[in-house]
Amino acid sequence: MAGGRSYGNPRFRSPILITLLFISSLLIFIFFSPSSPPKLTSNHSHIPMLNPTVDYSFLTSLQKFLNSPGKSHQSREDSVTNTVTEADVEKLDDLIWKREAERLYEDSYYPAFSVVRVYVYEMPDRFTYDMLKLFWNTYKETVNLTSNGSPVHRLIQQHSIDYWLWADLIAPESQRLLKNVVRVYRQEDADLFYIPFFTTISYFLLEKHQCKSLYREALKWVTDQPAWNRSGGRDHILPVHHPWSFKSVRKYMKNAIWLLPDMDSTGNWYKPGQVSLEKDLILPYVANLDLCDAKCLAESESKRKTLLFFRGRLKRNAGGKIRAKLVTELNRAEDVVIEEGTAGEVGKAAAQHGMRTSVFCLCPAGDTPSSARLFDAIVSGCIPVIVSDELELPFEGILHYSKIAVFVSSNDAVQPGWLLTYLKRFGVAQLKEMQMNLAKYSRHFLYSHPAQPLGPEDLAWRMLSGKLVNIKLHTRRSQRVVEESRSLCFCDCKPANFTSSRPLS
Repeated sequence: MAGGRSYGNPRFRSPILITLLFISSLLIFIFFSPSSPPKLTSNHSHIPMLNPTVDYSFLTSLQKFLNSPGKSHQSREDSVTNTVTEADVEKLDDLIWKREAERLYEDSYYPAFSVVRVYVYEMPDRFTYDMLKLFWNTYKETVNLTSNGSPVHRLIQQHSIDYWLWADLIAPESQRLLKNVVRVYRQEDADLFYIPFFTTISYFLLEKHQCKSLYREALKWVTDQPAWNRSGGRDHILPVHHPWSFKSVRKYMKNAIWLLPDMDSTGNWYKPGQVSLEKDLILPYVANLDLCDAKCLAESESKRKTLLFFRGRLKRNAGGKIRAKLVTELNRAEDVVIEEGTAGEVGKAAAQHGMRTSVFCLCPAGDTPSSARLFDAIVSGCIPVIVSDELELPFEGILHYSKIAVFVSSNDAVQPGWLLTYLKRFGVAQLKEMQMNLAKYSRHFLYSHPAQPLGPEDLAWRMLSGKLVNIKLHTRRSQRVVEESRSLCFCDCKPANFTSSRPLS
């Protein structure tokens, strides 16, 4: 067409071709150019940062909890003993059945199935607020030590999972962030019942006779409840995170869901038939050390010169005897630091420095298969080397620990030269990947108030949600199977020739 542009003319095609060639070259360069190995700090999107509006410290959170007007409550003391009747139990069971039937046939039932409905018992103050106040008024007495030299108040903080879960459950709904657990105020609406008794505080801070007396009172108070008698306690949550706590009476509550640090199959802390992965839940210790966040991880990356680090008590009882053998094997080895631990701020600072300047952190069994050291290593960005053959891990149905930790059998670990040779085989890329996974996973072990999504409180309820159908199965089955039946089925694992004395409840 006269006077118009002809796009077939080479004079007009050249700029277009040049532009297309430039874009194509740029794309080829982006997609096919060699990339450098990923750095630990290359992607911070999944590395948790401490939120300044959230309390991660037990002491800070507890102080606010006790002083906040929003946590005011009516003092509860029951001098009159309540006696549960069979009619009370049947009435509650009928109400629960009707509520479950309604939810079963509602269209919205299945999408909401993962939401756990929890009824929190309002126990007398002597089991709850008085215990927290006792801790708060005495925690500065650091001379108060256990028989093995550990400060009792630090131990209470390590095992303070009962506080973190309870504080979140009873917080005003407008302040709660977790969506997979709701507090209900009618027992017939509940999937689970939470027992807010501070078993660890009472064990360590009361005189022995006072503690045993309070344990018996708590046992009677709970087992007098209609909901307990309806299920035999199978849908009740009992926080007994320290293995010494509630020991004198817990055999009477072995059907309940225990919140534990580990299973301890050695039999030193839990008797056969008391604990099992089917009914109970493993929860992490509260870490002693501060989180090494994205900025800290970037700064510490070049400082991790030590291959393997351990600081703690070098001799322990029971399952912890492996420590002495490891010390003998690893002492004075090159690139290895083995130190006797000390309590207090000086000891904490030394442990934190050691973990932040090491690639691997040795996590052997202590008096029990687990210890807080594992979670100190995780939040410090130090790859745990777990030497504990009987260890059970928290949230293992959700988290893949082999991506963040190295598991070594006790037999292999004490063989001359074996452990260090094994650790030195890890390549740079493999170590980087494990460190990145540690950075992402650390949020799962940070207790806080308010409880954070994907924090340990959140994962605890996700794990409990998975147990609900089985809990209801055993509850209903216990109501109709006669005691003399040969087909009794229990949750705990036991050898075929084991004769159970568990009462049918």
